[in-house]
Parts: sequence; structure tokens; C-alpha cells
Amino acid sequence: MPEALDAAGIARVVQAFAQAARRATRLGLDAIEIHAAHGYLLHQFLSPLSNHRDDAYGGALEHRMRLVLEVFDAIRAEVPVMMTVGVRISATDWVDDGWDLAQSIVLARALDARGCDFIHVSSGGLHPSQRIAAGPGYQLPFAEAIRREVAMPVIGVGLVTTAEQAEAALVQGRADAIAIGRALLYDPRWPWHAAAALGATVATSPRFLRAVPHGLPPLLVPATGTAD
Repeated sequence: MPEALDAAGIARVVQAFAQAARRATRLGLDAIEIHAAHGYLLHQFLSPLSNHRDDAYGGALEHRMRLVLEVFDAIRAEVPVMMTVGVRISATDWVDDGWDLAQSIVLARALDARGCDFIHVSSGGLHPSQRIAAGPGYQLPFAEAIRREVAMPVIGVGLVTTAEQAEAALVQGRADAIAIGRALLYDPRWPWHAAAALGATVATSPRFLRAVPHGLPPLLVPATGTAD
């Protein structure tokens, strides 16, 4: 059975995130996304459905947010200023009396004030009683609501499968960027096909330039710094 972390255990978790960020920097990565959604540990601390602590990390909202903010601060202090650091959250547990949009907005504001570079808005994944009203773009209203409250870019996601659907969400101001997951698993060339549908171009290795089907306008352009 799981056991509640003591103060030393929480400190080790924060340090482990910082160490992972240090390794990411050594690898030359450009960005870090802290996963605080979908029932992972940080989400467990956020949600009153899973956080039953009675110390400084449980109870009131500001206490349940504490670990996420400490992890963000530790990572931000560990990486270069040019490294992008963002956070992915579940905007709601889809369960009564659980984590919800109002609490997510409070967390988003706190992260924004700390210099978070983006927030990636998903939902669910914590509790077996969740009742998700899934449908095309079903999570975009959460991203849109949070976007009205923060200055940092907001990433929307959730059954966004077509280029036209993603573009409409951006044009309508529902999000600053759209994340694509399962659609890319189904179609690894989704960005190429989206560019073709929207009349845009994609930078790629020159070795792929001849891959565009005959009759389509130029779609692929050489990426800067690539070689044959």
C-alpha cells in the first residue's frame, strides 16, 4: 500500500525533479514540461480526492499547490534562463468535489507570476469515478478559460484531430497552441498533411523534398542547418 511522503521524502522528490532538469540541460534540450496532470504525483497532491494530508501540503488550496510550485521553482533555478519551462495540468478531475477549473485558474495565476513559460491544459486521469464528456475539442473550453486569466501561452488539447479544427481553435483565441497526440500516433506525417490542407510549408531535411505527391504545390522546404 502507498504511504504518505514525510517532509524528507517530499524534499527528495523536489530534488529529483531538479536533478532531472539538470540532465535535460546537459542533453541540450530546449524545453521542459512538468507533468502535473493525469493522476501523476503532482496531480495527486493538487486534488482533494487524493490529497488527505493535514500538514503544509494538504487541506487548503494553497497548501495542495505547494509541491507543484516548489518543483517549478527548483527546476527554474536549475536551468539556464533561455530554457523553456512549462507545466501540464488536468483542469478538472471530472468528479464532484475534486480538482476543478476554478482551482486550476488559481494555480495557473501562481505559475504565471513565477515566470512559467506555458501551461498545457488537459483533464482527468486521477479518479475511477470520473465522467468525461468527450467529444471533438472537448478540453478546449478549459484552455480558453485559463487563457483569459494569464499572460503566458496556453496549449489546448483533446480530440483535436484535423488541421482545420486546430486552426479554428487558434483563430478563435481558444488557445495559443494546439498539442496533437493520438492523431500523430495514427499519422506520423500529420504536420505535413496539416500544412498541405492549410496552404503552409514544413521545414524538413532536403532528402524528403521529393516526397510531395505530384500536383501538390510546394509543401516542404529545407530546414536551416540540414545537409543531404
